Amino acid sequence: MRSPLRRTRRNPTPTPTPTPTSTPTPVPPPGDAIAPRDGARLAGVAFASVLLLAGCSSGGTGAGSAGRPVAAPAQDVLLQSAAAPGPDPFTASTVRNTARPSDPPRPPEGQRAREVAGSTPGLYGGTRAVGSCDVERQVSLLTGDTKKARAFAEAAGVPEAGVADWLRGLTPVALRVDTRVTGHGYRGGRATAHQAVLQTGTAVLVDQYGSPRVRCAGGNPLRAPAGDRGGVYVGVPWDAFDPDHVVVVRPTGTVVTSLVIVNATDRSWIERRTGSDGEEDRKPAVEPSCDPDACILEGSGTPEPDASGPATPAPSTPDRSTPPEPVPPPQDPPVPDAPTGPDPYTEPAPDPYTDPDTLPDPSAEPPVPPDGELPPEELFPPEPVPDQPDTFEAFEG
Repeated sequence: MRSPLRRTRRNPTPTPTPTPTSTPTPVPPPGDAIAPRDGARLAGVAFASVLLLAGCSSGGTGAGSAGRPVAAPAQDVLLQSAAAPGPDPFTASTVRNTARPSDPPRPPEGQRAREVAGSTPGLYGGTRAVGSCDVERQVSLLTGDTKKARAFAEAAGVPEAGVADWLRGLTPVALRVDTRVTGHGYRGGRATAHQAVLQTGTAVLVDQYGSPRVRCAGGNPLRAPAGDRGGVYVGVPWDAFDPDHVVVVRPTGTVVTSLVIVNATDRSWIERRTGSDGEEDRKPAVEPSCDPDACILEGSGTPEPDASGPATPAPSTPDRSTPPEPVPPPQDPPVPDAPTGPDPYTEPAPDPYTDPDTLPDPSAEPPVPPDGELPPEELFPPEPVPDQPDTFEAFEG
């Protein structure tokens, strides 16, 4: 049974009233029409607002990051199925006919994985030794049109001269969960941004930080979604679509050299080197601890962040049923007694080895040993020491 379409309402943006002398700007026609499903009527004005409100493309932030696009508030969110080219595609589809990856199990009720790191095992899927997109064909389609390549580079945030190399450094995989992104269409020689949700199974090219950067069904550059993730969903929802289980891919803080994805043919783990087309796929040296069909994508951001900062624990209420114990008044610490006699640290004792008055007198009588004891010289009489020559001669045999 198909899930109902959920809508998030927003306050409409006031439209400025033109002056009598101004000429009204013509409204450009929308792109591909989206047919209603099961008799549900979709507002054409809402769909056109996706294209109008996203008229300015996002600025570049470098090739190594998904970036944060500049998006107008209260944008509608376009639902894009896996195979449809969508409105205003940049190129023809470069998707390869590969098996659709399995869906990961959904988190328990009450839990929502809003953000998932791009390096999370099982976030992406694919077919072993086969890339989900034809990267070289994508390069050829984009670089063959100078104006299109310039608009693509501006939307993707990469240098125009480096589009081909940048595309070849991406990794072709397929989404295993509905994903929120900022997509771009190509119209009038420019890139137009819009908010979108890509269906599970969509073939994408992922960068070295784990972020989806190109949608292969239409060659559209992708960026991180707008910070305000509300809006009204427009388009044809698929059977399993649920706004509560749409995720946002969070780029990793460091470059990842490989992605652990799920093999769509036998539900096994695959390690795919980033920037490869699948020709170097192998079994991971250390596999995840769970089965691919049983691993729940763990994300962050389930509770909304609190702008007031961390909560401070409330002070405990004292128990007034019993009287408090009296607290003794503070006392001064005891003063030690003053030392008597000379201070050993200020008046050092005389050194018997340096004071001549303390040296023993050689003319004094030797000490008398106690009764019954012999003097030391009688206990150990000295033995004569034979004279030794000053030098030794070698023994001659």
